[in-house]
This record gives sequence, structure tokens and C-alpha cells, in this order.
Amino acid sequence: MSVATSYEFLDKVISATPDGEKIRKCLQCGTCGGICPYGFAMDFSPRALIAALRADDWHGVLESDTIWLCASCFACAHVCPTKIPLTRGLLATLKTEMLIGGSIPQELQTALGNSRRYGNALGESPKKRADWTRDFTIPVPTLANHKDPVDVLWFVGDYGSYHPRVQQVSRALAKLLYVLDVKFGILGAEECSDGDTQAFTGEWGLFELLARKNTKAMGRYQFKEIVTADPHAFNALKHEYPRLGFNRTVKHHTQYLLEHADRLAPLLQNRGPQRVTYHDPCYLGRANDNNIYDEPRRLLRAIPGLELVEMPHNREMSVCCGGGGGGMWLDGFVWEKAHVRTAEWRIKEAIGVGAQVLAVACPYEAPRFEDAVKATGNEGKLAVKDVAELLAEAAFG
Repeated sequence: MSVATSYEFLDKVISATPDGEKIRKCLQCGTCGGICPYGFAMDFSPRALIAALRADDWHGVLESDTIWLCASCFACAHVCPTKIPLTRGLLATLKTEMLIGGSIPQELQTALGNSRRYGNALGESPKKRADWTRDFTIPVPTLANHKDPVDVLWFVGDYGSYHPRVQQVSRALAKLLYVLDVKFGILGAEECSDGDTQAFTGEWGLFELLARKNTKAMGRYQFKEIVTADPHAFNALKHEYPRLGFNRTVKHHTQYLLEHADRLAPLLQNRGPQRVTYHDPCYLGRANDNNIYDEPRRLLRAIPGLELVEMPHNREMSVCCGGGGGGMWLDGFVWEKAHVRTAEWRIKEAIGVGAQVLAVACPYEAPRFEDAVKATGNEGKLAVKDVAELLAEAAFG
């Protein structure tokens, strides 16, 4: 292992974030471990990790692999009374040390290897990144072919580009942008993973490699702002890319669509009553200083015939889908350690409030929650749809 002592590791944690010094003020209250969705299955909660640092009892921490249960959901950092940057500082730094020492689940190793080789964790060819636009009735300009300045550079993301289920969300958003007469374009083959999830697995070097490729590609074109349907891309572009000198206006698609709600509203028709509940993505809420909670709800309430109901855990107390921090690529490992997936808890909450539709706003969520619907025996009882899909259905049928 690369770290000789706990004190050397502590220095790395402190330097990882501007507020890193706050780790010295830990009260040992245990709130962080109590709110962690997988805290029950971890050998060391954040509180216990800090206690081990203070006691210079570090060998047991480095021998345990349960840090990989951390989905980087920011719940622990959110509730910490001392506001220690636990997710971005302590936990991500420990993951980095585990990677350097070679202690990494095979599933994650494959995803990171794909990210280095192909520019995406799914291992798909960059040349196929815009294939989802083929045989599609709505024109989706690729900037390399379009050349002219655009108002919006749409950062589609890995799952929006490659995953068959999430491609449906991309097509729905394309329809909405087109009907709103937005001048937009995508990077296509020039785009690669935003790197956010790779960073929160501790692979900050890989993050920087991916980020620099993206900033170089975006630097070739003229646009006013970036729009993305991926909260992880939103987080990276807004909070991490500026460290590399890239500062552009970035909006999540729910923010952008709400800005155009006055033009969108006349298109929305009542397609029948539907009871909908909304899942707050971690990277639009707890991980983000913008606290994007109201925008998706206002869009949903604008749909005629839609009744919006809340799950018990909502807004800043939302239960993570389990996809962040590498969790999207660690399902086998998580099941082995915890024998449960947080996405299944979320489905039970949605069913419990009588929802017919679970509305989402992150590309990790539609496939994860649809799998969880089947795993919990609720197939046919609950549909999972992105906010963009619900708006497109109301507008176009």
C-alpha cells in the first residue's frame, strides 16, 4: 500500500478539498454512519475511519474492501454538523489509495479500463457515440458537421449516447429542444465521459485525462451554454472542470426546460390521469450548491392530468439509487456485501405512496430502477420515466 502512516494519509485528505482541515474537528457523533445507506455493511463508517486516523490504527482500514460500497451520495457530508467534506475528501481519497494498492473489484477495474481505452465506461466505440441519432425523425446536429455557432452545446453523456434505455431519454429531449426551436448541437464522437464517476472512485488522474479531452473538443466550437441531462456531468462541468481552467455556463435539462416553460406549456395535453412521484438525484441536490429540487417538480406539475405525490425520503433526504461513486459498475460486489440494493428500497417507497410512475432526472436511474421494479416483483405496477420523457409524451403523445 502506498501510504506508510495514517498521518500521511490525513495530509492527503486535508489537501484534497478547500475545507479539508475540518476533518480535525470531527465530533465522533456517528451521524455520518447512521445516514449512510450501506453503513450497516461497512467495516468502517466515516466516523470510524476518522477514529482510526486519530489512533494511527490504519492497517485494518487498508485491509478492508467495504469502502467500495460508498456510492458517493453525499448524505454523510450533508448531515455532518461540522460540515467535513467527507465524500469529496475522506472517502474519495481512501478510494485512491485502494486503487494505488491494487485493491479494486474486477467490475470496477473493467469500467475504468474501458474509460481509459474508449473514453466511456461501457466499452463502446467513440465512433458510435452519435448512432442514436440515426433513423430518428428529429435532426440532431453534430457540431463538427454543423460548424455554425449554436445557443446550446448538448453534452449527452455516456449512458444517453450508448445505453438503449437511456437513448429513449435522449430522443425525448431532442424532440423538446427541436419544438422549442433551440439552436443546439452535440459533440458526437468528440465527446467522451465527463469523468465525474471515475473521479469519485478515486481515479482523479483519469478524470483529468477525460476532462481535458472534453474541454479541448468544446473549445473548437461557439456556443452560449451547456445543457446536459446527466447530473454527474453537470457536477463535473460546473464544479470540477473550472479547476482545469474551463468556466462555462452549465445547466441541467430540467433547469433549461423550466426556463422555456411558457413556450412549452401550450404544447402539453392531458393524456389521462397519472399519479407520479419524483426521485431526487444526489448530484442535483446534496452534491450541488444550486439545490435543484423545485425545477423538476415545477415541470411535472405543468403536465395536465398529472398528480405529483412525494415519497417519505425526498429532496435532501432522498435515498441514493446506488449508481454514483462507481456503484453503477459494482452491482455484483454490492450484492455480495450487502445482499440488497438501494434502488429496491426506492421502488418500495414509490409503490407505498401509490405512484404509477417514478419520475427520474439522471441517466443512471431509469435502467437501475426498472431492474429494481422487476427484482421487487412490481413489474407492471410502476413505470420509470425521465422528466423529459413525461414532457414529450404530454406534448407529442
